[in-house]
Amino acid sequence: MTTPAASDRPSPDADPAEGLAGRRLLVAGLALGGAAGLGWAMASLLATNGWHWLELLVLLLFLASLPWTLLGFWNSVIGFVILRLARDPVGLTCPAVRRAGADDPVTERTAVAVCIRHEDPQRVFRRVATMLESLEATGHAGMFEVHILSDSARPEIAATEEAGFARLCARSGWEGRLHYRRRALNTGFKAGNLREFVERVRGRIPFMIVLDADSLMTGAAMVRLVRVMQANPRLGILQTLVVGRPAESAFARVFQFGMRHGMRTHTTGIAWWQGDSGPYWGHNAIIRVEPFARHCHLAPLPGSPPLGGPVLSHDQVEAAFMRAAGWEVCVIPEETGSWEENPPSLPDFVKRDLRWCQGNMQYLRLVGRPGLRPMGRFQLVNAMLMYAGAPLWMLMMAAGLGLALVTQPGGGEPFPFGLAVGLYAGVLAIGQAPRILGVLDVLLRRDERRRYGGTGRLLAGWLVETLFSFIVGPLMIVAQTVFLVGLAFGRRVAWEAQNRDGHAVPVGEAARGLWPQMLFGLLFGGALWALAPGALPWASPTLVACAVAVPFTTLTAGPRLARAMRRTGLCAVPDEVDPAPELRRLEATDDAEPIKPVPAATPSFAS
Repeated sequence: MTTPAASDRPSPDADPAEGLAGRRLLVAGLALGGAAGLGWAMASLLATNGWHWLELLVLLLFLASLPWTLLGFWNSVIGFVILRLARDPVGLTCPAVRRAGADDPVTERTAVAVCIRHEDPQRVFRRVATMLESLEATGHAGMFEVHILSDSARPEIAATEEAGFARLCARSGWEGRLHYRRRALNTGFKAGNLREFVERVRGRIPFMIVLDADSLMTGAAMVRLVRVMQANPRLGILQTLVVGRPAESAFARVFQFGMRHGMRTHTTGIAWWQGDSGPYWGHNAIIRVEPFARHCHLAPLPGSPPLGGPVLSHDQVEAAFMRAAGWEVCVIPEETGSWEENPPSLPDFVKRDLRWCQGNMQYLRLVGRPGLRPMGRFQLVNAMLMYAGAPLWMLMMAAGLGLALVTQPGGGEPFPFGLAVGLYAGVLAIGQAPRILGVLDVLLRRDERRRYGGTGRLLAGWLVETLFSFIVGPLMIVAQTVFLVGLAFGRRVAWEAQNRDGHAVPVGEAARGLWPQMLFGLLFGGALWALAPGALPWASPTLVACAVAVPFTTLTAGPRLARAMRRTGLCAVPDEVDPAPELRRLEATDDAEPIKPVPAATPSFAS
């Protein structure tokens, strides 16, 4: 990345967000204050009978694991307060929205770029057809063109894509504004796909809306993004709040129920203090093409994979580069007709998460890059902290076991049971705060309660999702830790198409994928039983999660539980209770023409 010349910088006719420095200092102070309080409680607990070097290690690991969790807590608290007290939460947290009128003319052309690789072509083109119809309904379709950017290398999928594109062109009436391009090699993965595209359209099209294969947006949402970009000449990237589409599988259903209300408070909080250096999640966002082409080229990282080579998690790097060049990156913390699909089972969720983990760890080679702004570096560090907490917690538990081995029972001061319970409950509450505050915000709004199916269904869904999170959390900690250890020795995940269809997971398949979690639970539980049986109640959430990993996986992936939850409305999201017209049309199309999935390679570990 080079330092931009004056002519490369955005025009200064819009004032930057005010008070961001003070807001960021406040959040930093709150996070540090929370860490100090929890650290004091842990230190008081460990120092009951003097200090051992293992106790000091436990304290240091505990403190090191807190930053990402505490930031999530304070983001949600701030977001909740804003949603409850502000007259215009969206305008307060994303001032760019205020400058665009609802009836402003659409004067700039926009490309809708749909990136695909080895996806089910039928499903992709149904989504595209739905979005074309929605754009037509806005009356501004003439200012948009759609580009299907394929990186598919399998001949059978490529042939199906070409046939599907021909049928879409024949019936859409978008001749000249509907394009399909397939690369022979997916050089640079998705980032390389977009790089080739922007080089072809720069100078002709000022904006592009980037979509993934599972993305869906309403025409009204896309027109709104264009209007906001037109009204804010400093704005480089504008991200929408992406929510999950109604899902068939029980796993995806419960997961996106928790994300739906939890992400609203969380995103409102980060939008308030990150401001013009906000997040970019790589899809369902609008981008100013020329500065993106000029400043966001991602050269391969030095060294070999997994940490070298092409940048995999490109989104936050591109946001950091865009902001370093003087352009604003903002997020609209509001549900605006912007959807994605979530993994249908725990194994699919783990595979996707480990792909992100590998990509985020590459930021180790980018965070010190010259020219980045402090918030850009923070975003990269924060992305790595998402995964650094897992091995820290595992090391802390190992240090605790070692401490039990060297500590003699009996004697000394009595154990401060009340302090221990308070610290334990406090850490759990901090981790659950985004979900709790999200549900509370819905409960305090009559219209929102109705959108979730009523108070009873909302609370029942929250209880189910809380139990779900207590099981999934420890399983993911083990998976991330094992993967990070393997990453240090050159192991990596193959970046391929995700499985988006609900499917049963047999017991044998679940056991083969989750044996590290089961082995850890067996060894950790056995060690506690032998060395510190009094600690078993404290470790029970982790041990129970590891014990039920296989039946949990098969149950939440199977069709029986999914049908029961759909029939009762348990964990229903607003789009299931009152679906948007685009979702109704897409569901009707899916029912009329059953999907025949194209076999895709399963993401796997590779040396």
